[in-house]
Amino acid sequence: LLTPITPKEMKQLLLFALCMMSLALQGQTKKNDLRFNAKGEFKIVQFTDVHYVPAKVEESKKALECIDNVLDAEKPDLVVFTGDMIYGAPAEEAMRTVMQRVADHKIPFVATLGNHDDEQDMKRPDLYRLISSMPYNLQLAEHSDFVVPVRASGEAKTAALLYLLDSHAYSPLSDAKGYAWMQSDQINWYRTQSRQYKEQNDSVPLPALAFFHIPVPEFSQAASNEGAILRGNRMERVCSPVLNSGLFTAIKEEGDVMACFVGHDHDNDYAVMWYNVLLAYGRYTGGNTVYNHLPNGARVIVLKEGKRSFDTWVRLRTGETEQLTRYPDSYIKK
Repeated sequence: LLTPITPKEMKQLLLFALCMMSLALQGQTKKNDLRFNAKGEFKIVQFTDVHYVPAKVEESKKALECIDNVLDAEKPDLVVFTGDMIYGAPAEEAMRTVMQRVADHKIPFVATLGNHDDEQDMKRPDLYRLISSMPYNLQLAEHSDFVVPVRASGEAKTAALLYLLDSHAYSPLSDAKGYAWMQSDQINWYRTQSRQYKEQNDSVPLPALAFFHIPVPEFSQAASNEGAILRGNRMERVCSPVLNSGLFTAIKEEGDVMACFVGHDHDNDYAVMWYNVLLAYGRYTGGNTVYNHLPNGARVIVLKEGKRSFDTWVRLRTGETEQLTRYPDSYIKK
């Protein structure tokens, strides 16, 4: 006869199972450890505004083709989604379809949400949990703001940082309508992370990039300044929050972030230098489920190990590349 399991033994079994799950997750994290390659390069593909709609398969088809074609051509070390991946219910089916497209290529990826992702039938925390459960995803469940370290090519030390921030959706204030802004606790979190990594790096800021969905107001200031060097297409106004909560100021003061990459405005893909920080859009990745007037594609970013420099260009779904530039050289007046 089998001996009944006591509550104490059941608790011990559950603890053992949790420990084994934790070890498995640690192993997966180690397996997906991001680092510069032997050439001292680390390649990122930014997909933005996929706007996948399960009920509009034909209209969404170009978005999935774009993801496949770009990944086949570029073979990046990491994929970053900067919001508005989905635009129709059921949200779980839509999000899994988009995320699985990257997982099928066996490429690590991370994601931050846009203003439309949680307008379907899933809330933001549930969407982050879903994303974090997908194969090859590197973020933790419910962590909307997080930093991804990139290791040096020949050692374990951190050589670069990638910040992902949730820019939320819409303003909570009736007298300041429009899009949401970065909250003070997020900016404080960024400052804390930046300073901790700086301390670990002999008080020298690490080269870093920031990714989020809704552009900060400085995007508009830079694009309208006649003295700022702008590369790419500017075909609509910047849809940023009406209030400025100070993220860009924090970035300047901490001194690590070289560039901010966003989405949101489908007809913009430009990059513009503003006080030595590059403010750049990704290229609209989606199909014909929403407005778009640029051939869909993705932005590619190649970091250089040990340098505050990177190359960036746009890769189209159809295979062509355009707008090859180098930070900071391409954005400085000679």
